[in-house]
Amino acid sequence: MKKIPTGIKSFRKLREENYYFVDKTLMIKDFLERGSEVTLITRPRRFGKTINMSMMSEFFDITKNSKEIFKGTKIMDTPYASELNQYPTIFISFADAKENKETIVKFLKNQFQLEYSRYNYIFKDMDEYEENDYRIINEGIKNNQNGTLQDIEKALIFLMHRLKKYYGKDVVLFIDEYDTPFIEAKTGNFYQEIKGSLATLLRSSLKNSDDLKYAMLTGIQRVAKENIFSDLNNLVVCDVTDQRYASYFGFTNNETQELLEYYGLELNDEVKKMYDGYHIGNQDIYNPWSLLNYADTQKLISFWVNTSANSMIKNALKQADYTFKNQYDKLIKESKLDTYVSMQTSFFEEANNSTLWGLFVNAGYLTVTKEINLLKGKYRIEIPNEEVKQEFIKLTEYQLGLSSGTLDTVTESLVNEDQETFLESYQEILMIPSYHDLEKENSYHMMMLGMCLCLNKDYEIISNREVGKDRDDLILKAKDVKRTSFVLEFKYLKEDKKALEEALDELSNKAIRQIKENKYDYGLKGKVIYIGLAHHGKNVSVKWENKI
Repeated sequence: MKKIPTGIKSFRKLREENYYFVDKTLMIKDFLERGSEVTLITRPRRFGKTINMSMMSEFFDITKNSKEIFKGTKIMDTPYASELNQYPTIFISFADAKENKETIVKFLKNQFQLEYSRYNYIFKDMDEYEENDYRIINEGIKNNQNGTLQDIEKALIFLMHRLKKYYGKDVVLFIDEYDTPFIEAKTGNFYQEIKGSLATLLRSSLKNSDDLKYAMLTGIQRVAKENIFSDLNNLVVCDVTDQRYASYFGFTNNETQELLEYYGLELNDEVKKMYDGYHIGNQDIYNPWSLLNYADTQKLISFWVNTSANSMIKNALKQADYTFKNQYDKLIKESKLDTYVSMQTSFFEEANNSTLWGLFVNAGYLTVTKEINLLKGKYRIEIPNEEVKQEFIKLTEYQLGLSSGTLDTVTESLVNEDQETFLESYQEILMIPSYHDLEKENSYHMMMLGMCLCLNKDYEIISNREVGKDRDDLILKAKDVKRTSFVLEFKYLKEDKKALEEALDELSNKAIRQIKENKYDYGLKGKVIYIGLAHHGKNVSVKWENKI
């Protein structure tokens, strides 16, 4: 059996050491046929960007002999096989440029040190001006403890210049996860300190160099306002709605089926619900990281993580306005939302609702399932699968200031009809500091609605809809009649009362009566439980009653 390539970043290692291989080499053919001077491809983390960029670099690099590792691949059956190892090539990954400013600077300088060392033979026979530039850049690369990138702003364009001079050929440039240091700097509050040098380093090589043949960059999102890509006459930006290169990042349905069958697994409905659901261009795509881990462990659990974008999303949610929160609640309830989404500008450059939804899409938390008005940027976005839904539950817990697993305890005790545990866990949520100003029943209602994301696999979530004689608060309608359905009515006691416990008790009974009188249970089949919840600040009375 071939080894499972979980976390393998090197294409050469993948091919030489008997790892399972999904052939994406026709991406090289598309790249050459398009002939775009600069291509930016935005995809979520864990979608195979690094291994693809490593593949591209191995194919073009004039210093390599890659015949064996490309033997039998699809690209070798095309006329473009003659382009193998024909170009001076630079490949730099920013994927691990994370944490604090000093760590990021050190990592980036180490990346350039590796490329400068690999090409050390090209720095001979330089004129005095080149000698001076080389000395400054080389000292800057070596001084990786000074916390600044200013001394290597010319490192990339100078390396390209020397490569062109040595080989007499234009340079092919690959930069993986180019936006990682920008995102990390923004979430770490040192964006202003490094953005200028980072932008200059990239912009000079992409815009001002006469030695560039082709460049390809990958990342989560486009950094638009730093003018990295402005004034480029031949720039192609391929976001997750673009059909160009759509099938090369992530696994298609056929690739997924072949992978699972090889390891004795089946692509059944449960696997699809867990890992399918991404729409990239015109392709239905699976997250490759999750599938490889599933093939390895043979456990149908969540493997998806996205730490960099996750931190940014958490910070953004703290600042989100009322409109976004309402849209977020609708998304949680229905698992889909029609809204304006901007994917051409990053959220940390222009913070508004459309760029925040764009971050959710670019980061892989949501997927675009329909173009409603392409000109205005209006799309239908959906939570792609059960795995990502778990991340939304964690986000909801983060928003509420809850420890991990609290929402699961609330919802599990609800569907298991465990009244005591439900009351205890619900009271725990009411004690969180961020809910000290709960002042009306809608606050509790929306809080509970957020929890129901845990349940929409088995329940239809009905909220504020005309049912029976009035509008219900919240109904959990079981999709399987063998399950119990729930009707929840929220009440709030506005005034302080001495006999608070008795008052809340009466109010929760009133909520039950309202459910019955207004026939909120209309259309529900099988067993139904009425739940009345009466609140006053952090105090609550919960009554359960079975439908007779």
